Amino acid sequence: MSQAEQDKTLPNPADVAKTYAEVAQRASRLLTQFMEKQAKEGVSAPSDELGVAKAYMDLSSRLLANPYKLAQTQMNMMWDYFSLWQGSMLKMMGMPITPVAAPEKGDKRFKDEDWEQHFLFDYIKQSYLIAARHLHDTVCCVEGLDEHTQQKINFFTRQYIDALSPSNFALTNPEVFRETVKSHGQNLVKGLNNLLQDVEQGDGQLRIRMTDTSAFEMGKNVATTPGKVIFQNDLIQLIQYDPATKDQYKKPLLIVPPWINKYYILDLRDKNSLVKWATDQGHTTFIMSWVNPDEKLAHKSFEDYVLEGSLAAINAVEQATGEKEVNMAAYCLGGTLLMTTLAYMAAKKDKRVASATFFTTMIDFSEPGELGVFLDEDAVTGLEKKMAERGFLEGSEMAGTFNMLRANDLIWSFVVNNYLMGKDPFPFDLLYWNSDSTRMPYAMHSFYLRNMYLANKLREPGGIEIAGVPIDISKVKTPCYFISTVEDHIAPWKSTYKGALLPSGPVKFVLGGSGHIAGIVNPPAANKYGFWTNDELPAEADDFLRGATQHPGSWWTDWQQWLLSQANGDKKVPARQPGSGGLAALEDAPGSFVKFRLDAQKNSH
Repeated sequence: MSQAEQDKTLPNPADVAKTYAEVAQRASRLLTQFMEKQAKEGVSAPSDELGVAKAYMDLSSRLLANPYKLAQTQMNMMWDYFSLWQGSMLKMMGMPITPVAAPEKGDKRFKDEDWEQHFLFDYIKQSYLIAARHLHDTVCCVEGLDEHTQQKINFFTRQYIDALSPSNFALTNPEVFRETVKSHGQNLVKGLNNLLQDVEQGDGQLRIRMTDTSAFEMGKNVATTPGKVIFQNDLIQLIQYDPATKDQYKKPLLIVPPWINKYYILDLRDKNSLVKWATDQGHTTFIMSWVNPDEKLAHKSFEDYVLEGSLAAINAVEQATGEKEVNMAAYCLGGTLLMTTLAYMAAKKDKRVASATFFTTMIDFSEPGELGVFLDEDAVTGLEKKMAERGFLEGSEMAGTFNMLRANDLIWSFVVNNYLMGKDPFPFDLLYWNSDSTRMPYAMHSFYLRNMYLANKLREPGGIEIAGVPIDISKVKTPCYFISTVEDHIAPWKSTYKGALLPSGPVKFVLGGSGHIAGIVNPPAANKYGFWTNDELPAEADDFLRGATQHPGSWWTDWQQWLLSQANGDKKVPARQPGSGGLAALEDAPGSFVKFRLDAQKNSH
């Protein structure tokens, strides 16, 4: 290579100087802020609200109580390493060998071809996978540990194993290694600048950027379905969407989203918007948009979320359309709220809800999945202490918990891209929504955690009361459609199935493909994943799946047919314009509630 060609590969000195200056400035400012904060608040001992330390102490004592089994495990691991060394020597000499350890299909961490082709990186990869397998096998099924402690051990061991993946380090990731050589280390300098920027925007805490938030604007390229806000109170704005057909179905459709996330997961883009699709089918579609609460709403309770949330929305839809019956659909926690509302209405002899659809909704919390790791008496008490000080649970804390459930996809892939490769995150609307955190009021969230997750009282007749009314789901006779997804890690489908058995009216349970988001936001045009149906509703989830029939494509069309099959479900009226009924239009969709982002102030700096 000539000197001129070498000079072309060198980074621009002006760019290098600018990057170094930005890094130095950010680092100095953050260090000063950190020292001032430590001095002001005092340094307290780290807490262990989740009881992780105690769980591992219990694990250690159980393992040491059986030294023979521990020694046997160590010998097995040693033999695997011996086989790896032997196989690697043969591979280095050009002989074909079968790997001792291989990543699971679809493991994106090891997709670079050098993990397979290059002798050294293949050795590093297999060495890690061997250690990971033996570590997991050692702790996964220890005799004498109670189920909850074992679940904690399994979860946090997986976090540890994922964190130590060689793909997460510059010298042991072939892609990062090549980029470091190619850019003369500038990727790492830019990555450090990205890291400091994320710490800065996180007010001293690391909040990894998953996407370029500046690439999106609410109402412009996300949440774009046209409509009007026609009702508002302290907790919700209610949006009515413009009609897309000459006639609309007589029964309006009201959607209750989870308050833990913003509603526009159901209205991301035209091609995958459930809101737009429902409107295009001829439904007069309404959706609730929850407020992002501050300390002024700390007193708002779960009861308020029923009375001022779902019930208030039902009342508003009746005022806007004059209809006495409404079809309802709800997503995740919104479904928990909807079922509570239906039981309240049943006790009041209120029959205005003609049908109810539940997207990935837990009503029976006896098997909460991996989220149960974060929810025991000590953990909830710790959360309550934090919420009491602020008046709410900070949205980023809950978002971090959900991200840990899929750490390789939602944490470490961005560590590699942003900090090791030195790249800016790619603009992606789903991740824009995922990073749009929402808070939860102290009173409501405390009630929800204690009565649903810890005590599982919602499934018990009279287990909870709303405005003095005992809640009994067995009294709910409203026709119900449950859609859950087979790979859901937030609301495991076998748990949601238990809830589908509780109401006494006609119930249809459908199992969709994929996970909590992709399996629900699955438009027919995509023709993906498929779904399973069963005319029977046996007592056990496994029996349901064993007798189920698989169908190609999206469950949306099956749901539409189910809605139309209900009493007078296909009756139509002239299209309804938002604001032309009993409630006037207040502002254009998507409304002001959804536009409030917790990170907006930081992002503007």
